[in-house]
Amino acid sequence: MFARAILLAASLTWPAALLAQTPSLPLVLETKIPLGEVSGRIDHLGIDLKRQRLFVAELGNNSLGAVDLMAGKTMRTIGGFSEPQGVAYVSFGDSVYVANGGDGSVRVLRAEDLAPVGRIELGNDADNVRIDTARNRVLVGYGKGALAVIDAASRSKTAEIPLKAHPEGFQIDEPGRQVFVNVPDAHGIEAADLDSGSGRSLPTEGMRSNFPMALDREARRVVVVFRSPPTLMALSTQDGHVAAKIETCGDADDVCIDAKRHRVYVSCGEGVVDVLGQDAAGYHRLARVPTASGARTSLFVPELDRFYLAVRASSGERPTIWVFRPTP
Repeated sequence: MFARAILLAASLTWPAALLAQTPSLPLVLETKIPLGEVSGRIDHLGIDLKRQRLFVAELGNNSLGAVDLMAGKTMRTIGGFSEPQGVAYVSFGDSVYVANGGDGSVRVLRAEDLAPVGRIELGNDADNVRIDTARNRVLVGYGKGALAVIDAASRSKTAEIPLKAHPEGFQIDEPGRQVFVNVPDAHGIEAADLDSGSGRSLPTEGMRSNFPMALDREARRVVVVFRSPPTLMALSTQDGHVAAKIETCGDADDVCIDAKRHRVYVSCGEGVVDVLGQDAAGYHRLARVPTASGARTSLFVPELDRFYLAVRASSGERPTIWVFRPTP
């Protein structure tokens, strides 16, 4: 039933250029899910697999969107946030954490009904959110250079990991003991020990504006995308050496690993998703999938085998979530 509903919705919403796509492409647009009357920039996405809900940090609209993926529709748009940037579902607390850049707060919602149940004041520019499941805690990048360590049980900040500048994309190397952090204002990448907080710097080879980051756990690589120049670089999580580099699309904001297919998806504001294949020689482009200008926020969910792309309101486009199915 769900598949038939998706096909029907797709037939009504696909633009002609994308209707011409064939299943031989590595990403095929399956459907679009409207977000409602949402204006401005969209930042990060989060997933509640238990309920199959996608959360959308609607920064420019000061709201959080909650999308029911089974029904293929937006179930709620919750207002009252202050430039929400990061969002994550915390399974061990069955809650949703929303980091706000405007007032530096982290709002906590009960996942079942999305009612507010807590608030942590970080003071300045709360940004990305990641879950340290091995230690039952939440990490939030904020301020001029730190990761706040939040205890999920007490919903309070218990420590912080200092950094050289404001953190952008960061990833926890589970089940390891490291966190890798992009600090573009310091023109660097930092690796910090999750227990001691001690850190080291990784090479950037003179490239700048490194915002997106992902971990390829199978290959033991941290994958970083730079905007200047547009480049994907993979570094060893063990010793930090540069394992591979490839040119990619411009104005990238998210990068995702598809371990099943040995692929990397890079979503870019120039209006494309770069699909890169990985082999022993490094990375190579499989396709450059056209999307919409400014659509640079994305999330690949391996458990659902779907790639979600947030498209903000623009000329000719309404705010929507585009749902892509990887092939084969």
